[in-house]
Amino acid sequence: MKKIAIYGAYGYQGRLVLDELGRRDAEVILVGRDAERLAAVGGGRETRTAGIDHGELVAAFRGVDAVVNCAGPFTPAGTTVVRAAIAAGCHYVDTSGEQLHIKRVHDTCSADARRAGVIVTPAMTDGGVPGDLLARALADHLGGGPLCEVLTGHSATGGGGMSRGSLRSLLGTADVVKSGGLAYEAGEWRADAAPRLADLEFPGLGAVPMARFALPEVVTIPRHVEVEHVQGFVEADLAARFSGAVAEEAVNALPEGPDADARRGQRWAVVVVATTPDGRRATGVAEGFDTYGTTAAVAAEGVLRLDGPAGVRAPSEVLPASFLDDLRGVTWTIS
Repeated sequence: MKKIAIYGAYGYQGRLVLDELGRRDAEVILVGRDAERLAAVGGGRETRTAGIDHGELVAAFRGVDAVVNCAGPFTPAGTTVVRAAIAAGCHYVDTSGEQLHIKRVHDTCSADARRAGVIVTPAMTDGGVPGDLLARALADHLGGGPLCEVLTGHSATGGGGMSRGSLRSLLGTADVVKSGGLAYEAGEWRADAAPRLADLEFPGLGAVPMARFALPEVVTIPRHVEVEHVQGFVEADLAARFSGAVAEEAVNALPEGPDADARRGQRWAVVVVATTPDGRRATGVAEGFDTYGTTAAVAAEGVLRLDGPAGVRAPSEVLPASFLDDLRGVTWTIS
């Protein structure tokens, strides 16, 4: 039985991951800043107290097989948790969708992870994993050769809004969100790339107006797919809402996150379009319900099934193409 540490275990997303790991009979250790809150959600499981200090985190992670980091916002201090997991000899995944954090982990932590013999895979989420796996499947479907472009879009409808943690992540990366995030253009990362599409077809919705957005898979796809251009998009009205100013006081006054009934009413879809230099095109679609629940299932199943070379790796480098088949309520197609 694998021993998994959840950092940020008493937070909204952390508790959902705890439930999913419990369903998979993993041995779970709860790690966080507040001992009382850890005990309150632990159900008798082992708890270890650690803040963001490197030494405390290394001590808390000693003896576990892997760490799931659910403690956002990730951009300010997420790499501290990554480096502590590496120093403790643990594999690492997180539930971040923050593009700059994901890129920083890939850029700065891979050599240390390789030396330690551990796998580090950020963005084990409802969007980051389907988007990355679909891009890999599309590249293979189109013959495995170089691609001209990969364009990936996200849609979410219904549900009960965002968690406080997600809103704080948006607050902490507001400038990136407003700019549309990074795009991969001819081997370079650019924040000023012109959008390569105006709308995108989603299941049951038809053509939806889109806006460039800082999606996690934009960072991971070029690491395993030979491609000239990669851009991420969300629905234009959703991007506008994300770009609006939200005061910290307003976030604190909101519910911690949507309840179970609201989550069940939410539908999400990821659409990825890949084009070859000679104009051939293929589309991948993944869809399901409950973004937070899906992220929890992705992180729990993913951390237990990591398999690949040591280093910082994209989801497609450590998970099989069939991974999405094993997620309850998720369907996907390539056409």
